[in-house]
Amino acid sequence: MSKIEINNVYKIFGNNPSSVLPMVKDGATKDEILEQTGHTVGLDNVSLKIKEGETFVCMGLSGSGKSTLIRHLNRLIDPTDGEILVEGTNVMSLDKDKLIEFRRHKMSMVFQRFGLFPHKTVIQNVGYGLEMQGKSEDERNKISMEKIDAVGLTGFENQYPAQLSGGMQQRVGLARALATDTDIMLMDEAFSALDPLIRSDMQKQLIDLQAELKKTIVFITHDLDESLRLGDHIGILNSGKLVQVGTPEEIIMNPADDYVKAFVKDVNRAKVIKAKIIMKTADQANDIDKSNLIKVNEDEFIEDFLPKIVCSDSNCEVVDKSGNVKGYISNKELQSSLTRS
Repeated sequence: MSKIEINNVYKIFGNNPSSVLPMVKDGATKDEILEQTGHTVGLDNVSLKIKEGETFVCMGLSGSGKSTLIRHLNRLIDPTDGEILVEGTNVMSLDKDKLIEFRRHKMSMVFQRFGLFPHKTVIQNVGYGLEMQGKSEDERNKISMEKIDAVGLTGFENQYPAQLSGGMQQRVGLARALATDTDIMLMDEAFSALDPLIRSDMQKQLIDLQAELKKTIVFITHDLDESLRLGDHIGILNSGKLVQVGTPEEIIMNPADDYVKAFVKDVNRAKVIKAKIIMKTADQANDIDKSNLIKVNEDEFIEDFLPKIVCSDSNCEVVDKSGNVKGYISNKELQSSLTRS
Protein backbone atom coordinates (compact mmCIF):
# COMPACT_ATOMS: atom_id res chain seq x y z
CA MET A 1 0.00 0.00 0.00
CA SER A 2 1.21 3.48 -0.86
CA LYS A 3 1.95 5.92 1.96
CA ILE A 4 0.09 8.70 0.11
CA GLU A 5 -2.41 8.20 -2.70
CA ILE A 6 -4.00 11.03 -4.67
CA ASN A 7 -6.92 10.00 -6.84
CA ASN A 8 -8.48 12.19 -9.57
CA VAL A 9 -8.07 15.42 -7.65
CA TYR A 10 -9.44 18.65 -9.10
CA LYS A 11 -9.09 22.08 -7.51
CA ILE A 12 -10.86 25.09 -8.94
CA PHE A 13 -10.59 28.52 -7.34
CA GLY A 14 -13.52 30.90 -7.67
CA ASN A 15 -17.04 31.73 -6.48
CA ASN A 16 -18.72 28.57 -7.73
CA PRO A 17 -16.14 25.83 -8.43
CA SER A 18 -18.66 22.97 -8.62
CA SER A 19 -20.47 24.67 -11.53
CA VAL A 20 -17.21 24.87 -13.48
CA LEU A 21 -16.05 21.32 -12.73
CA PRO A 22 -17.96 19.70 -15.66
CA MET A 23 -16.19 22.04 -18.10
CA VAL A 24 -12.80 21.00 -16.73
CA LYS A 25 -13.71 17.32 -16.88
CA ASP A 26 -14.87 17.79 -20.47
CA GLY A 27 -11.38 19.02 -21.42
CA ALA A 28 -11.56 22.81 -21.30
CA THR A 29 -8.11 24.33 -20.77
CA LYS A 30 -7.03 26.45 -17.83
CA ASP A 31 -6.99 29.57 -20.04
CA GLU A 32 -10.45 28.82 -21.45
CA ILE A 33 -11.89 28.33 -17.96
CA LEU A 34 -10.42 31.62 -16.76
CA GLU A 35 -11.63 33.55 -19.81
CA GLN A 36 -15.16 32.11 -19.82
CA THR A 37 -15.90 31.82 -16.10
CA GLY A 38 -13.35 33.85 -14.15
CA HIS A 39 -12.35 30.70 -12.25
CA THR A 40 -8.78 29.41 -11.96
CA VAL A 41 -7.91 25.74 -12.37
CA GLY A 42 -5.35 24.79 -9.72
CA LEU A 43 -5.32 21.02 -10.27
CA ASP A 44 -6.79 19.08 -13.18
CA ASN A 45 -7.41 15.37 -12.58
CA VAL A 46 -4.18 14.67 -10.68
CA SER A 47 -3.52 11.09 -9.57
CA LEU A 48 -0.30 9.73 -8.10
CA LYS A 49 1.07 7.34 -5.49
CA ILE A 50 3.95 8.06 -3.13
CA LYS A 51 5.79 5.18 -1.49
CA GLU A 52 6.76 5.02 2.15
CA GLY A 53 10.31 6.27 2.79
CA GLU A 54 10.83 7.96 -0.58
CA THR A 55 11.51 11.56 -1.48
CA PHE A 56 8.91 12.55 -4.04
CA VAL A 57 9.60 15.85 -5.76
CA CYS A 58 6.82 17.78 -7.45
CA MET A 59 8.03 20.46 -9.82
CA GLY A 60 6.81 22.87 -12.44
CA LEU A 61 6.84 26.52 -13.38
CA SER A 62 5.08 29.19 -11.32
CA GLY A 63 1.34 28.60 -11.51
CA SER A 64 1.65 24.94 -12.44
CA GLY A 65 -0.19 23.77 -9.30
CA LYS A 66 2.66 22.29 -7.25
CA SER A 67 2.12 24.31 -4.07
CA THR A 68 -1.64 23.82 -4.40
CA LEU A 69 -1.03 20.07 -4.52
CA ILE A 70 1.12 19.86 -1.40
CA ARG A 71 -1.41 21.88 0.61
CA HIS A 72 -4.06 19.28 -0.14
CA LEU A 73 -2.09 16.62 1.70
CA ASN A 74 -2.60 18.20 5.13
CA ARG A 75 -5.89 19.87 4.13
CA LEU A 76 -4.73 23.43 4.18
CA ILE A 77 -6.71 23.31 0.91
CA ASP A 78 -9.69 21.04 0.23
CA PRO A 79 -10.18 19.63 -3.29
CA THR A 80 -13.12 20.49 -5.49
CA ASP A 81 -13.31 16.81 -6.38
CA GLY A 82 -11.29 13.64 -5.78
CA GLU A 83 -9.72 11.99 -2.75
CA ILE A 84 -6.46 12.06 -0.80
CA LEU A 85 -5.52 8.93 1.14
CA VAL A 86 -2.79 8.79 3.77
CA GLU A 87 -2.04 5.24 4.90
CA GLY A 88 -5.45 4.29 3.50
CA THR A 89 -7.38 6.98 5.38
CA ASN A 90 -9.24 9.58 3.34
CA VAL A 91 -8.15 12.85 4.94
CA MET A 92 -11.40 14.46 3.76
CA SER A 93 -13.26 12.27 6.26
CA LEU A 94 -11.42 13.74 9.27
CA ASP A 95 -13.41 16.02 11.54
CA LYS A 96 -11.81 19.10 13.12
CA ASP A 97 -10.35 17.33 16.17
CA LYS A 98 -9.00 14.38 14.14
CA LEU A 99 -7.53 16.75 11.58
CA ILE A 100 -5.66 18.63 14.32
CA GLU A 101 -4.24 15.35 15.64
CA PHE A 102 -3.37 14.29 12.10
CA ARG A 103 -1.39 17.47 11.51
CA ARG A 104 0.37 17.23 14.88
CA HIS A 105 1.46 13.61 14.64
CA LYS A 106 1.38 12.51 10.99
CA MET A 107 2.76 15.40 8.91
CA SER A 108 5.23 18.23 9.45
CA MET A 109 5.90 21.10 7.06
CA VAL A 110 8.92 23.21 6.13
CA PHE A 111 8.07 26.54 4.51
CA GLN A 112 9.92 28.66 1.95
CA ARG A 113 10.10 31.70 4.24
CA PHE A 114 11.13 29.69 7.30
CA GLY A 115 7.98 30.45 9.34
CA LEU A 116 9.88 30.91 12.61
CA PHE A 117 8.55 32.74 15.66
CA PRO A 118 10.76 35.83 16.01
CA HIS A 119 10.15 36.09 19.78
CA LYS A 120 11.21 32.48 20.46
CA THR A 121 14.76 31.15 20.66
CA VAL A 122 16.03 28.41 18.36
CA ILE A 123 15.33 25.68 20.90
CA GLN A 124 11.86 27.08 21.57
CA ASN A 125 11.10 27.20 17.83
CA VAL A 126 12.32 23.65 17.32
CA GLY A 127 10.26 22.43 20.27
CA TYR A 128 7.05 24.19 19.30
CA GLY A 129 5.48 21.18 17.61
CA LEU A 130 6.39 19.04 20.62
CA GLU A 131 4.70 21.59 22.86
CA MET A 132 1.55 21.25 20.75
CA GLN A 133 1.83 17.47 21.21
CA GLY A 134 1.78 17.98 24.99
CA LYS A 135 5.40 17.02 25.72
CA SER A 136 6.99 18.24 28.95
CA GLU A 137 9.59 21.01 28.79
CA ASP A 138 12.42 18.65 29.72
CA GLU A 139 11.41 16.19 27.00
CA ARG A 140 10.97 19.00 24.47
CA ASN A 141 14.41 20.39 25.17
CA LYS A 142 16.06 16.97 25.01
CA ILE A 143 14.53 16.12 21.63
CA SER A 144 15.06 19.66 20.30
CA MET A 145 18.76 19.58 21.13
CA GLU A 146 19.12 16.26 19.32
CA LYS A 147 17.60 17.77 16.17
CA ILE A 148 19.53 21.02 16.54
CA ASP A 149 22.71 18.96 16.62
CA ALA A 150 21.53 16.91 13.62
CA VAL A 151 21.27 20.05 11.48
CA GLY A 152 24.58 21.48 12.69
CA LEU A 153 23.32 24.29 14.94
CA THR A 154 24.69 23.23 18.32
CA GLY A 155 25.73 26.37 20.17
CA PHE A 156 22.99 28.50 18.60
CA GLU A 157 20.07 27.06 20.58
CA ASN A 158 19.57 30.21 22.65
CA GLN A 159 19.81 32.65 19.72
CA TYR A 160 16.78 34.31 18.16
CA PRO A 161 15.94 34.01 14.43
CA ALA A 162 16.99 37.61 13.72
CA GLN A 163 20.49 36.71 14.91
CA LEU A 164 20.82 33.92 12.34
CA SER A 165 21.60 33.88 8.61
CA GLY A 166 18.95 32.73 6.14
CA GLY A 167 20.56 29.31 5.82
CA MET A 168 20.69 28.88 9.58
CA GLN A 169 17.04 29.90 9.89
CA GLN A 170 16.08 27.24 7.38
CA ARG A 171 18.04 24.69 9.40
CA VAL A 172 15.89 25.64 12.37
CA GLY A 173 12.80 25.04 10.25
CA LEU A 174 14.14 21.64 9.23
CA ALA A 175 15.01 20.75 12.83
CA ARG A 176 11.48 21.74 13.92
CA ALA A 177 9.97 19.45 11.30
CA LEU A 178 12.24 16.59 12.38
CA ALA A 179 11.53 17.10 16.10
CA THR A 180 7.89 16.03 15.91
CA ASP A 181 9.06 12.72 14.37
CA THR A 182 6.18 12.59 11.90
CA ASP A 183 6.24 9.92 9.20
CA ILE A 184 5.68 12.50 6.46
CA MET A 185 7.49 15.78 5.80
CA LEU A 186 6.09 18.38 3.40
CA MET A 187 8.67 20.83 2.07
CA ASP A 188 7.27 23.69 0.00
CA GLU A 189 10.07 25.50 -1.89
CA ALA A 190 12.04 25.01 1.32
CA PHE A 191 15.44 26.05 -0.08
CA SER A 192 14.49 28.46 -2.86
CA ALA A 193 15.03 31.61 -0.76
CA LEU A 194 18.63 30.65 0.00
CA ASP A 195 21.85 31.68 -1.74
CA PRO A 196 23.16 29.01 -4.17
CA LEU A 197 26.02 27.75 -1.98
CA ILE A 198 23.84 27.56 1.12
CA ARG A 199 21.10 25.92 -0.92
CA SER A 200 23.49 23.23 -2.14
CA ASP A 201 24.64 22.62 1.43
CA MET A 202 21.04 22.24 2.62
CA GLN A 203 20.28 19.81 -0.19
CA LYS A 204 23.25 17.67 0.83
CA GLN A 205 22.18 17.79 4.46
CA LEU A 206 18.66 16.68 3.56
CA ILE A 207 20.05 13.80 1.48
CA ASP A 208 22.26 12.71 4.39
CA LEU A 209 19.42 12.97 6.92
CA GLN A 210 17.01 11.11 4.66
CA ALA A 211 19.52 8.27 4.20
CA GLU A 212 19.39 7.80 7.97
CA LEU A 213 15.76 8.62 8.81
CA LYS A 214 13.85 7.26 5.78
CA LYS A 215 10.97 9.73 6.10
CA THR A 216 8.34 10.06 3.39
CA ILE A 217 9.16 13.49 1.95
CA VAL A 218 7.09 15.49 -0.52
CA PHE A 219 9.32 18.28 -1.80
CA ILE A 220 8.06 21.14 -3.98
CA THR A 221 10.46 23.07 -6.23
CA HIS A 222 10.61 24.94 -9.54
CA ASP A 223 14.31 24.09 -9.89
CA LEU A 224 15.12 21.09 -12.08
CA ASP A 225 18.64 20.54 -10.73
CA GLU A 226 17.25 20.45 -7.21
CA SER A 227 14.50 18.00 -8.13
CA LEU A 228 16.94 15.70 -9.92
CA ARG A 229 19.34 15.73 -6.99
CA LEU A 230 16.77 15.10 -4.27
CA GLY A 231 14.01 13.03 -5.83
CA ASP A 232 13.57 9.27 -5.86
CA HIS A 233 10.63 10.05 -8.12
CA ILE A 234 9.63 13.32 -9.74
CA GLY A 235 6.18 14.50 -10.79
CA ILE A 236 6.04 17.36 -13.30
CA LEU A 237 2.99 19.64 -13.38
CA ASN A 238 1.91 21.90 -16.21
CA SER A 239 -1.18 24.13 -15.88
CA GLY A 240 -2.55 21.92 -13.13
CA LYS A 241 -2.04 18.67 -15.05
CA LEU A 242 0.45 15.99 -14.01
CA VAL A 243 2.30 15.37 -17.27
CA GLN A 244 4.98 12.89 -16.17
CA VAL A 245 6.08 10.87 -13.15
CA GLY A 246 9.38 8.99 -13.12
CA THR A 247 12.82 8.57 -11.64
CA PRO A 248 15.35 11.33 -12.38
CA GLU A 249 16.95 9.12 -15.00
CA GLU A 250 13.58 8.40 -16.66
CA ILE A 251 12.69 12.08 -16.77
CA ILE A 252 16.04 12.95 -18.39
CA MET A 253 16.26 10.03 -20.81
CA ASN A 254 12.57 9.78 -21.80
CA PRO A 255 10.73 13.12 -21.46
CA ALA A 256 7.00 12.64 -21.95
CA ASP A 257 6.25 15.75 -24.02
CA ASP A 258 7.67 19.01 -25.33
CA TYR A 259 7.09 20.73 -21.98
CA VAL A 260 9.30 18.21 -20.18
CA LYS A 261 11.83 18.23 -23.03
CA ALA A 262 12.20 21.99 -22.64
CA PHE A 263 12.88 21.49 -18.93
CA VAL A 264 15.60 18.89 -19.36
CA LYS A 265 17.33 19.92 -22.60
CA ASP A 266 20.21 21.73 -20.87
CA VAL A 267 20.61 19.39 -17.89
CA ASN A 268 24.13 18.48 -16.85
CA ARG A 269 23.80 14.70 -16.73
CA ALA A 270 26.72 14.44 -14.34
CA LYS A 271 24.45 15.97 -11.69
CA VAL A 272 21.76 13.35 -12.26
CA ILE A 273 23.35 10.00 -12.98
CA LYS A 274 24.62 7.97 -10.05
CA ALA A 275 27.40 5.43 -10.18
CA LYS A 276 25.03 2.49 -9.73
CA ILE A 277 23.07 3.49 -12.86
CA ILE A 278 25.98 3.01 -15.28
CA MET A 279 28.12 0.41 -13.48
CA LYS A 280 28.62 -3.13 -14.71
CA THR A 281 28.26 -5.97 -12.22
CA ALA A 282 31.31 -8.14 -11.57
CA ASP A 283 30.25 -10.83 -14.06
CA GLN A 284 29.69 -8.18 -16.76
CA ALA A 285 32.97 -6.37 -16.20
CA ASN A 286 35.53 -8.85 -17.48
CA ASP A 287 36.72 -6.32 -20.07
CA ILE A 288 37.48 -3.62 -17.47
CA ASP A 289 41.08 -3.22 -16.32
CA LYS A 290 41.07 -3.61 -12.53
CA SER A 291 44.74 -2.89 -11.92
CA ASN A 292 44.25 0.80 -11.12
CA LEU A 293 40.84 1.39 -9.54
CA ILE A 294 39.40 4.37 -7.72
CA LYS A 295 36.68 3.50 -5.21
CA VAL A 296 33.34 5.35 -5.46
CA ASN A 297 30.06 4.92 -3.59
CA GLU A 298 27.15 3.51 -5.58
CA ASP A 299 24.99 6.53 -4.70
CA GLU A 300 27.59 9.15 -5.69
CA PHE A 301 26.67 11.38 -8.59
CA ILE A 302 29.09 11.41 -11.53
CA GLU A 303 29.93 15.07 -10.97
CA ASP A 304 31.27 14.20 -7.51
CA PHE A 305 33.89 11.75 -8.73
CA LEU A 306 34.37 12.58 -12.42
CA PRO A 307 37.38 14.94 -11.98
CA LYS A 308 39.55 12.45 -10.11
CA ILE A 309 38.66 9.67 -12.57
CA VAL A 310 39.42 11.73 -15.68
CA CYS A 311 42.65 13.19 -14.27
CA SER A 312 43.99 9.79 -13.23
CA ASP A 313 42.71 7.92 -16.31
CA SER A 314 41.50 5.23 -13.89
CA ASN A 315 38.49 2.97 -13.82
CA CYS A 316 35.99 2.84 -10.93
CA GLU A 317 35.24 0.21 -8.35
CA VAL A 318 31.68 0.84 -7.10
CA VAL A 319 30.92 -0.04 -3.48
CA ASP A 320 27.95 0.29 -1.12
CA LYS A 321 28.20 2.21 2.14
CA SER A 322 29.47 -0.92 3.92
CA GLY A 323 32.35 -1.19 1.45
CA ASN A 324 31.02 -4.20 -0.43
CA VAL A 325 31.90 -4.23 -4.14
CA LYS A 326 28.78 -3.80 -6.28
CA GLY A 327 30.34 -3.31 -9.74
CA TYR A 328 32.77 -1.43 -12.00
CA ILE A 329 32.73 1.53 -14.41
CA SER A 330 35.28 2.01 -17.15
CA ASN A 331 36.67 5.48 -17.74
CA LYS A 332 35.45 5.32 -21.32
CA GLU A 333 31.91 4.31 -20.32
CA LEU A 334 31.83 7.04 -17.70
CA GLN A 335 32.54 9.77 -20.22
CA SER A 336 30.24 8.41 -22.91
CA SER A 337 27.32 8.29 -20.45
CA LEU A 338 27.41 12.07 -20.29
CA THR A 339 26.81 12.57 -24.00
CA ARG A 340 24.61 9.61 -24.87
CA SER A 341 21.26 10.61 -26.41
